[in-house]
Amino acid sequence: MCERPFLGLLDLRLDPADRAALQAANRILQIELPLVPNRAIEGDGLAALWLGPDEWLVVNDRGAELAVEGRLNDALRGQTFAVTNVTDACTTIELAGRHAGDVLRKGSGLDIHPREFAPDHCAQTTLAKARIILWQRDETPTYYLFVDRSYAEYLWHWLEDAAREFGA
Repeated sequence: MCERPFLGLLDLRLDPADRAALQAANRILQIELPLVPNRAIEGDGLAALWLGPDEWLVVNDRGAELAVEGRLNDALRGQTFAVTNVTDACTTIELAGRHAGDVLRKGSGLDIHPREFAPDHCAQTTLAKARIILWQRDETPTYYLFVDRSYAEYLWHWLEDAAREFGA
């Protein structure tokens, strides 16, 4: 378990039925925004996580989010959209290892069994009563937990306690 500081986070809202807006966003991000619920797509130093029918979390290196935000605003001018920088609103906790799923199951009702939740899956859920965005990065499994900064210390301590059973 570790903190993943220095990730830039943008909340992007647009109507995916608006082909011009969707294509402009895809061109700027150099990936195609996932249109399948609860999926993430990664590209070169950037990822987009589906949060809702018209909402994505764009994850990139800290500092790059300002440039990406500016390019999205320029490319989408005249369209109906919103780009909100949420970098400072939350922190990212990485949880990895063979018992990572067991730890998460202690505090969430989300089905993260490999047949239901696999690499490049994401979901908005609660963990130990804290709202999070959960993203499975790989088969290890490695998870990123995006949590509001005000709950980060609480969740960190909860995860430490939940992992003790597994020797962490």
